Amino acid sequence: MTVRTGDELPPLRIPITRTLIVAGALASRDYQDVHHDAEAAKEKGSPDIFMNILTTNGLVGRYITDHFGPRARLRKVAIRLGAPNYPGDEMVLTGKVTSVAEGMAEVAVIGKNGIGHHVTGTVTVRLPSDAPKTTTAPKTATALTSSTPTTPDAPR
Repeated sequence: MTVRTGDELPPLRIPITRTLIVAGALASRDYQDVHHDAEAAKEKGSPDIFMNILTTNGLVGRYITDHFGPRARLRKVAIRLGAPNYPGDEMVLTGKVTSVAEGMAEVAVIGKNGIGHHVTGTVTVRLPSDAPKTTTAPKTATALTSSTPTTPDAPR
């Protein structure tokens, strides 16, 4: 993959569900009631439960590694939250490469929802050193799309 300053990453649309919000809070051991109890959230001035920063951080990381591949390594994630992510909304992540040097890329990331910017920030990612420089599919992908049937009982 050739990465250049100015490259734009394709958008990633993420439906914001109650399950995503609660599961993200539990997975990150954030037991604050505003992330799982709608009544408690309302008592504290929020219209509903809302996503925690650790879930957002994970989604930003996923967005970057989905684009650059599984061998890319996140070196720094610096984000700031804005408008809350509430159930029933959708967050759209977009990114733009702001610099590339010595095997590293910096990407400006924005996540927008129906209220405004939920997250803004930058991610520094180490690019895989052995990544192909062309857009041809790897041989393993070709083998997986072969029309030869493979079953556990078939001879190989």
